[in-house]
Amino acid sequence: MHLPTTSTQQVTPSTRRTCLSNGLTLIHQSLPTTATVVVDVWVRAGTRTEPDDWPGMAHFLEHMVFKGSPDIAPGEFDWLIENRGGMTNAATSHDYAHFFITVATEHLSTVLPAFADILLNAEISELEFERERDVVIEEIYSCQDDPDWLGFQALCESVYGSSPYGRSILGTEQQIRQRSPHQMRCFHRTHYQPENMTVAVVGDIDYHRALALVSEAFCNFPVRSECPHTSVQDLPPLDQIRRTTLQLPRLEQARLTLAWLAPGIEQLDQAIALDILSVILGGGRSSRLVRELREEQQWVWDIDCEFSLQRDTSLFTINAWLEMDQLERVETTIVEHLQRLHHQGVQSGELARTQRLLTNEYAFSTETPAQIAGLYGYYQTIADATLAVEYPERIQATTPEQLQAVAQHYLSPDCYAVTTLKPM
Repeated sequence: MHLPTTSTQQVTPSTRRTCLSNGLTLIHQSLPTTATVVVDVWVRAGTRTEPDDWPGMAHFLEHMVFKGSPDIAPGEFDWLIENRGGMTNAATSHDYAHFFITVATEHLSTVLPAFADILLNAEISELEFERERDVVIEEIYSCQDDPDWLGFQALCESVYGSSPYGRSILGTEQQIRQRSPHQMRCFHRTHYQPENMTVAVVGDIDYHRALALVSEAFCNFPVRSECPHTSVQDLPPLDQIRRTTLQLPRLEQARLTLAWLAPGIEQLDQAIALDILSVILGGGRSSRLVRELREEQQWVWDIDCEFSLQRDTSLFTINAWLEMDQLERVETTIVEHLQRLHHQGVQSGELARTQRLLTNEYAFSTETPAQIAGLYGYYQTIADATLAVEYPERIQATTPEQLQAVAQHYLSPDCYAVTTLKPM
């Protein structure tokens, strides 16, 4: 059965986005120079969609999808992929869950129906649920031994409060033990529906063949359910310096992380300006903070800056690895650099170098089928796939005046969250 399409749009000359009649979105790009095909399925079913008392459900479900369907036994899908030289994996974040396969083109017609079946008709049996619960809890234990994970989670809780973005994607052991197969089936049947899914197909396959295979494989969705909704939580205003300190055993170096709330995808130009600022401040040896704090003063072992774009609200962080006696000095210097950004802005030459760097990084990150499929799937899930191809143009269009204004608005030297990790 081939589902009719309701609309098709050229995202680029070689990329089409098609909406099927059931609401599913297909994004296709042909790469005839490769002998493989990547199918990357993105679902708007991340942590932010979990009911308030079901933390960890989205990630747990990611595990359970691979336990099969009524027609595919546990382990059978993995055998099917591996026996044909392919690979599969998945990931869960606050905004999404996504599942992807890479196979030789000749095997796609065999593998894709099984891939769609475990996604749409995940069985979530009592026995496999109990077995996989132990695997998920072991993953939680492993992360709790990672000081950087603990520090980042504490930072998110400080910045986002009770908002879903402040939750651990994994949940806690107690929360996972409270989940039931029935609740998971409800979550799955609520969110794993066609209007929440994007299927990105990139590789050695033409559009019409991809459309035929996807429309046939992704047509039998589960009977829709309705699990409890996630309540909308206002973010706590970051109107002061909010401090969190953790003392951890076996920690050899202190960690210092400063964070600011940033705009989501709806304010993409401002988000891109913050992406540029993250590179200017801490994106490599010639960046401002690395040059002064690591290369010249040698007050830190390392320091970097990151901008994490998310659907509703993003995060701008500065992270330093240092000795305990340098904590106050390094934080003071970071604040001084922000004040300098506010008052002096960015020179045109510095901006031009950063624009070249980011444009080149974008080109290097869109070379393989997996990278391309991931890029389109991500942007279509949090907003619109066309934004993915606009990124280089928006980078080049950003001016020093815009950067200064964005820094003044979002990167306050007086209002931020700071998390410090100290050895016990």
